[in-house]
Amino acid sequence: MTTLERPAPTAPPRATLSGQKLPLYALPLLVVGVVVVTLLLFALTGFAGAAGFVVVTGLLYTAAQTALSFWVEGRRQAVDRLCTTLVYLAFLLAVLPLVLITWYTVRQGIGVLSREFLTTSMFRVDPEQPGGGIYHAIVGTLIQSLLATAIAAPLGILAAIYLVEYGGRRPFARAVSFFVDVMTGVPSIVAGLFVFTTWILILGFQKSGFAGSLALFILMLPIVIRSTEEMLKLVPADLREASYALGVPKWRTILKIVLPTALAGIVTGVMLGVARIAGETAPLLLLVGLNQKVEYNPFAGRIDQNPQASLPTLIYEQFGIAVGNTEAPAFQRAWGAALVLIIIIGLLNATARLIARFARVRG
Repeated sequence: MTTLERPAPTAPPRATLSGQKLPLYALPLLVVGVVVVTLLLFALTGFAGAAGFVVVTGLLYTAAQTALSFWVEGRRQAVDRLCTTLVYLAFLLAVLPLVLITWYTVRQGIGVLSREFLTTSMFRVDPEQPGGGIYHAIVGTLIQSLLATAIAAPLGILAAIYLVEYGGRRPFARAVSFFVDVMTGVPSIVAGLFVFTTWILILGFQKSGFAGSLALFILMLPIVIRSTEEMLKLVPADLREASYALGVPKWRTILKIVLPTALAGIVTGVMLGVARIAGETAPLLLLVGLNQKVEYNPFAGRIDQNPQASLPTLIYEQFGIAVGNTEAPAFQRAWGAALVLIIIIGLLNATARLIARFARVRG
């Protein structure tokens, strides 16, 4: 008796999701080719300028890459590469102005920075001649920003606590939230005009560093409220409920549980608010004015006292003196002050990032 041997079943062919791919050298070669084509296009036509070259190169590369990917890899991969390229191009376009401004400021101002420049003032110094420094402006900027923070930080934190912990859906809380959103978009000159009208014209006070701090406080307050509000919302509700279950009053729960948990984020928001107001110019020109001497008193502004200086007003003053003369000492002095202001704001932002990274709220 013979048995029929059945053939061994063969495994069905496995479907693969990976189609043909562009080789690794394809995109670098495509970049080189697009650059060469753009150079020829600029040589044969009237196009000129570095900005135009970058734009034309980006557009040609995007079109060439999409066409090549569609021909080799198919429609799905071509669309994926197109969207990825557009995202990267949008990122570069957003970062490019910041990089160019920073690079140009560093190039113009780095040659002016020195110990004398940072530790002397412009008192009894001819602004059209070399010499002098920005110490008086640095002192004024730091004091005015500190005063604005001392007012805005506690008020903003208390307002955020009310909105998160007590306000709920009450009409008053919604009205406060609405006005906070409106204040976020208020131009700085409007805040300066408001303080000028109330503090100087109606109440009769003089221009001073404190008047400028009031305008900066108005600009900083909504930033502190919104950042603190978001940090308080990140605190887990279980912590609050556990505290209430132990019979702890609500105010004590906020003070001992909620605020310590969100403290790192709150401090970060406050420091970002300080970085936001440190470079404001319009309200300070309106409320503080110009001064060449070192003035530690923010309330100085009477007839026998000059108001405080600040870095933004000093930059405005020195550029006005230079009148477009790039070789004038005032022009170089203005760029040096601009570089110092960028460094101060950068240090504040870096400090805020470090606080957020190493001591952030964990939910």
